[in-house]
Amino acid sequence: MATSRLLNLTLGLTKQAVTRRQVSLFIGKRLYSAKAATYEQTLLNVPETRVTTLANGLRVATEDSGIPTCTVGLWIDAGSRFETDKNNGVAHFLEHMIFKGTKKRSQTQLELEVENMGAHLNAYTSREQTVYYAKCFSKDLPQALDILSDIIQNSTLGEEEIERERGVILREMQEVETNLQEVVFDHLHSTAYQATPLGRTILGPTENIKTINRNDLTEYISTHYKGPRIVLSAAGGVDHENLVKLSEQYFGGISAGYEGAIPLTSTCRFTGSEMRVRDDDMPLAHVAMAVEGCGWADSDNIALMVANTIIGSWDRTHGGGENLAGRLASNSAKGNLCHSFQAFNTCYTDTGLWGIYFVADKLSIDDMMFNIQNEWMRLCNNVTDFEVQRAKNLLKTNLLLQLDGSTPICEDIGRQMLCYGRRIPLPELDARIDAVNASVIKSVCTKYLYDRCPAVAAIGPIEQLPDYNRIRSNMFWTRL
Repeated sequence: MATSRLLNLTLGLTKQAVTRRQVSLFIGKRLYSAKAATYEQTLLNVPETRVTTLANGLRVATEDSGIPTCTVGLWIDAGSRFETDKNNGVAHFLEHMIFKGTKKRSQTQLELEVENMGAHLNAYTSREQTVYYAKCFSKDLPQALDILSDIIQNSTLGEEEIERERGVILREMQEVETNLQEVVFDHLHSTAYQATPLGRTILGPTENIKTINRNDLTEYISTHYKGPRIVLSAAGGVDHENLVKLSEQYFGGISAGYEGAIPLTSTCRFTGSEMRVRDDDMPLAHVAMAVEGCGWADSDNIALMVANTIIGSWDRTHGGGENLAGRLASNSAKGNLCHSFQAFNTCYTDTGLWGIYFVADKLSIDDMMFNIQNEWMRLCNNVTDFEVQRAKNLLKTNLLLQLDGSTPICEDIGRQMLCYGRRIPLPELDARIDAVNASVIKSVCTKYLYDRCPAVAAIGPIEQLPDYNRIRSNMFWTRL
C-alpha cells in the first residue's frame, strides 16, 4: 500500500512537471532538473571578477563561486626576464628559498602549520612572473594569507639553507637536461632572443647557481617585489570585502616606490636564426621552429590562437589516421612523418613565439619540415571557413576546460591582471573569438608568417634538417 502511494506521488509530480514544461526526475528526496543551461547562459552566469587596489598599488582580484575551498596566491611581475647575466637564476633560486623559514616560523613549523590545516603551498617561476599560492578551506583563508605574507616579507634566507638548496637546484638542472622538449625550447629562446633577457634560461647557468648568495636574493626582493607589481588573486569560496581588509593588514606594508632608478626591461629583439646540436647516437630528432608572434595585449593574439589551433597537435598513439580533421595531423599519420608534433603560441608582454615542435626519425625530418611550411603558407592563402570554425569551437572548449577548479581560475585571474591590467570577461572573449574568420586568419598569418625569418632549434640526428637558407626560402610561395 505504501509503495502504491509513493508511485502515485511520483507520477503526480511527473505529470505536474510536464504540464509546466519542466522535465524532472524524482530521485530519493531530491528533485533534479534535466534542463541544462545553454552555452551562452553559462558564460553570463560566471561570477563577477572584483578588483580593488590598495594604497600601495597592490591589486586584490577575486571570483567568489561559493564553494567550501579556495585558492589564494601572489602573482608578481618578476621573473628571469628581470635578471642580468650576473644574477641569472636568482628568481628561481628565491622560489626555492622562500619556504625555508621566516623570522617567526622555522621551516618545520611552516610545513606543520600548512599540513595541519590540510592546505597545499606551492610556487613557480616563469620568464616574466613569479607565483606563490596556497589551496585551503575557505575558513582557513586568513591563516593562508598570514603565511603568504610572512614568506615574502620575512624570509630569513639563512646561509645553511642557501648552501643546501644550491645542491638541490643543481640536481634539478641535471633532471631538466634529460627533458629534451624543455632543452629544445631553451635553445629556441636562446637563438630567437639572443643577447636579450628572454634569451636566458629560467634556471640560470651552473656557474651562477654556484655563486648566488644571500645579498643577491634580498636585493632581488627589494628591487622587484613592489606593490604595483603584485596581484593578490583568489578564487573559490572567498568574500572580496573581507579579503581586501585582510590584504591591507598583511600586505599594506609592502613598498610602492623605488629608492633608486626604476628597473625597466629592454625590448627583447627577435632574431631569425638557428641553433643545431647534432648527436647521431640519439634515437630521435627534436626540432622546434617559430616566427615572432605578438604580445599578450596585441589585437592579433586571438587570431594567432585560432591559427595555432588549426595546426593543432598529434601523436602516433592517437587514433584517426588519415581521416583526422587537421591536415598536418592527417599527412603525418598517412606518411609516417613524425612521432608527434605540437603547435604553440607563447606570449610575453611585448613579443611572442608562434611555431611548432616535433619529434621525428632522422630520415623523416625533411618531409616533415616541408609539410609544416606548406601548411603555414596555406594559412596565409587558402585556409577555409570550415577549418576556422572548427578551430574556434575547439579553442573555446579548451579555454573553458582550463578553468575547471579554483586553482586554474585563480591563476587565470592573476596572469590576466598582470598581462592586461584586467580580467577579460568570458562573453567578451567568446565574442572576440567569434569575430575571427578565414579572411582574418589569412591577413594575420600573412603579417606574421609570410616571408618572415624563423628561429630554429634542433637536437639529435639532424643531418637531414634543411639548411637555414632553404628553410627561409620556404616561408613564401612562388605561384604563377
